[in-house]
Amino acid sequence: MKALRSDITREGLHRTPHRAFMRAMGLDDAAIAKPMIGVVSMKGEQTPCNMTHGFQVDAAKEGIAEAGGTPREFTTISVSDGISMNHEGMKFSLVSRELIADSIEAVVHGLAYDGLVGFGGCDKTLPGVMMGMVRCNVPSVFIYGGAALPGRFDGKDVTILDSYEAVGAVLTGEMEEATLAKLERACLPSVGACAGQFTANTMGMVSEALGLSMPNVSMIPGVYSERAGHARRAGAVVMAAVLGNGPRPRDIVTKKALENACAIVAATGGSTNAALHIPAIAHEAGIGFDMDNVAEVFARTPLIADLRPGGRFTAKDVHEVGGTAVIIRALIEQGAIDGACLTVSGETLAQVYGSAASPDGAVVREHGKAIAPDGGVAVLKGNLCPDGALIKVAGLKTLVHEGPARVFESEQDCARAVEARNYRAGDVLIIRNEGPVGGPGMQEMLGVTALIYGQKMGEAVALVTDGRFSGATRGICVGYVAPEAAVGGPLALVRDGDRVRIDCTARRMDVLLPDDELARRRAQWRPAPPRHRAGLLAKYAAQVGQANKGAVTHAGGAEWPWFDR
Repeated sequence: MKALRSDITREGLHRTPHRAFMRAMGLDDAAIAKPMIGVVSMKGEQTPCNMTHGFQVDAAKEGIAEAGGTPREFTTISVSDGISMNHEGMKFSLVSRELIADSIEAVVHGLAYDGLVGFGGCDKTLPGVMMGMVRCNVPSVFIYGGAALPGRFDGKDVTILDSYEAVGAVLTGEMEEATLAKLERACLPSVGACAGQFTANTMGMVSEALGLSMPNVSMIPGVYSERAGHARRAGAVVMAAVLGNGPRPRDIVTKKALENACAIVAATGGSTNAALHIPAIAHEAGIGFDMDNVAEVFARTPLIADLRPGGRFTAKDVHEVGGTAVIIRALIEQGAIDGACLTVSGETLAQVYGSAASPDGAVVREHGKAIAPDGGVAVLKGNLCPDGALIKVAGLKTLVHEGPARVFESEQDCARAVEARNYRAGDVLIIRNEGPVGGPGMQEMLGVTALIYGQKMGEAVALVTDGRFSGATRGICVGYVAPEAAVGGPLALVRDGDRVRIDCTARRMDVLLPDDELARRRAQWRPAPPRHRAGLLAKYAAQVGQANKGAVTHAGGAEWPWFDR
């Protein structure tokens, strides 16, 4: 057998204690001599999104063992975006992405594993695992654990988003609380991640477009038994790469592959969070790829999938018409995805997805019948966001909005005003000091945006923030504003009553003030004291960069030459 990374833990006289630890785990001589393959997941009880992992992890371990490896299962953390939403706990959501990548690096390098199979479920776990894989650069296969089934309510499919928006309807008297209670019990009928094209499903598709995932697995509902077969094959694929010098993550994650990832986000009206996570994955590979690169791809990619929240369908519907493979094949044929890019199997995207089914015409549109000529997510520039900001335009009827600013210094302040309906049609609600540094942690604001939509004001007002949005957010919602207010970005200079213009067609967002007035305000601006002086959030705020470059926390392109065999 060829030399392995894990040899450092078991060969020779000085490794006698190491082997004793392995024997204490029940490994015999044969198992100790085999490649050591990590299998990481978020098995636990923090969120339904990750509760599909158990049987899939077991299957991956079987596949590794059958292919001649020794699987080593470990878990990492997950912060439920749903349960942390709309309170201070949400500040830990984006931070958890870094913790996941860091923890994978610590285990894979600390224990000298030869390869990795990784599962993701809740939103930040998917990019976190992929970032860890690219950082460690050992042979790796990613698998998204799968979405929940949609619920049924009043004769139609519903998702968790319906419950968020229904809270706003109750506050306006449009819905009875008793009806909301029934919806609460119907909208999420199984374990798995959110069923719409929110962040988890978006990043699941991204993993396939990048080439890091087993093919056509991302849209299979999380509770479907067929997932076990894909996980078992993932074990065999990673072993083939370990034993045969197969592709490593940085062979797969190239600039073209990153552009493919952006294309599938745009083509499906995916989560704005992807424009934060794709640059972060690129950063791990040492590739400069920021919001401007994302914008170029979004602008040239047609919207061909009619998925919630801007459209009609869910992950289960995509699975039933042929899965992510249908979308990737269609985008390859349209020239929106480069089919020559490599995948974990060593084959190209075109080879893997070339025989997929054709678009059905409803869930996925045929060539020449796109829902929109460009992507469902747009990057805006202007004097309020010189380094960029993001808005999901899929499903929007209003693409231009101009109105007076209502400035809030935190999400909680704005949420109270929205609950009291203390705003007017035409307003531009600005929530600042919620960026990577200022929050810290970029709170996700589905609670506020869903209330606005539930109050039937989703396109009557705009919401602008240096924080984040959920993939389920809809309406005129501009987030990820860079640079953020806390570091002196222009959002810090806006005052109540200033007129703000958002033009999605022109890809611009500006405060309608002369340059000299902005310069005068900038000279007067002073940073606010940090909200956290100790603990994880303080450490994060001291290290994190801006949203347009992925809100990353280290120099990128990490090397570990001692293990690079």
